[in-house]
Amino acid sequence: MSTLDTLIVEINDHFWTYLLIPLVAVAGLYFTLRSRALQIRLLPEMFRVVRERPQPGADGTKPVSAFGAFSISAAARIGTGNIAGVASAITVGGAGAVFWMWVMAIVGSASAFVEAALAQLYKVRDRDENGKGTYRGGPAYYMQRGLGKRWVGVLFAVVITVTFGLVFTAVQSNTIASVTAGSLGTGGDGGPAWFAPTVGVALAALLGLSVFGGVRRIASVTQVLVPVMALIYLLLALVVVALNVSEIPRVVADIVGGAFGIREVVGGGVGAAIQQGVRRGMFSNEAGLGSAPNAAAAAETSHPVKQGLVQALGVFFDTLVVCSATAFLILSANPDLSGRQGADLTQSALQDTLGAWAGHLLTLVVFLVAFTSMIGNYYYGESNIEFITHRRSVMTGYRGLVLVATFLGALGSVSVVWNLADVTMGVMALVNLLSILPLSVIAFRLLDDYLAQRRAGLDPVFTRDRLPGLTGVECWEPVPSVASERGGEAADTGAR
Repeated sequence: MSTLDTLIVEINDHFWTYLLIPLVAVAGLYFTLRSRALQIRLLPEMFRVVRERPQPGADGTKPVSAFGAFSISAAARIGTGNIAGVASAITVGGAGAVFWMWVMAIVGSASAFVEAALAQLYKVRDRDENGKGTYRGGPAYYMQRGLGKRWVGVLFAVVITVTFGLVFTAVQSNTIASVTAGSLGTGGDGGPAWFAPTVGVALAALLGLSVFGGVRRIASVTQVLVPVMALIYLLLALVVVALNVSEIPRVVADIVGGAFGIREVVGGGVGAAIQQGVRRGMFSNEAGLGSAPNAAAAAETSHPVKQGLVQALGVFFDTLVVCSATAFLILSANPDLSGRQGADLTQSALQDTLGAWAGHLLTLVVFLVAFTSMIGNYYYGESNIEFITHRRSVMTGYRGLVLVATFLGALGSVSVVWNLADVTMGVMALVNLLSILPLSVIAFRLLDDYLAQRRAGLDPVFTRDRLPGLTGVECWEPVPSVASERGGEAADTGAR
């Protein structure tokens, strides 16, 4: 490891351990208490909302649905961290790290609700390349319009564009190239000289077909790939767990015992389990980091709270379903942990139970996981560049850089870049959390309005005049035709 890399790692460890992890935990607990644990009591409502389909627009086009926005954010949330990150957490923090990942998901989903609801509230109208109406939004937008601080929004927009749009895209491309080389047995160091460039060109071409199609094309691609990706991986994990079903009691005991056991307390293992579980959980589900709200703002919905609920559900899906599948896959197969970490550990667990063919199937899963993450990462950068400037040349240049990063990422090691990405991602989370803490008051007023309408037996519809004193909101103007259809009480409240 180079001196620069060592220095970056040292800074990163202190930054996350002593500042960011406590801040994320405190913010999540505050949001949970303030909302009376909405992530638990409104879980049935989350499933109802995610199935809603918007009406076609006036131009006859189909807007991005709640499930479409869920898919875009899930595409970026569900990455190689769900396969390699969980394995690394178990290697370093033991089985108890899984328990703290669960805790992080439950608490962090409240943060995901707040940031997504705010993104919907402060979204702005946009038009794609074909002149069709769309929406854009995210932390940069609510920092400018809600806090009144554009410079904070510009800072956030630059950081997330570099981190997700370029660096993380390169990391995912590198992961695809590496697992493909291992699966095909092309030799060490990534195979022959022609292999990595060939993979890089192929990935750049595939990504180019998606990113030059606009946000609706991205949503349609991810709506197909994300369910297929999740189903394949979950089926693999289910088969392994079923074949090792007698090990489940031991696995559960190891997870709980590793989180609270006396032996772990004495040996300091609980601290490692908490740190690894919380940190890997944050990297996996991104709750509070400010990335998923960019996708949440793109959806067409009748109330900002609906997208808040959808994104909170996304955190559960990522951690409690996909990450748990990896954990039970590894722990039930009980592979030898010595000298193995990351995707190698997950692959070993599959092969130990199912045979060598499972390693090839995992390569396919990793490709789907990483490629859908690249699509979601690109959209986050696009949305934030639109916040800074509307010059078409800048957007074209960004798309070109994304494809270059995809190609270069496949060529070799990105150790220094990955560690720098940890730091920039931490800065991104810090800026976002410090912004949504004061703005959460508005998010909870939105929640009160939503629940009041649900109690009245209505499908909640929001207009900006329902929250007196609200400023900086471009959309959500009163629509008399919608109000009149609601009749009576709804019309009166919508006209105020």
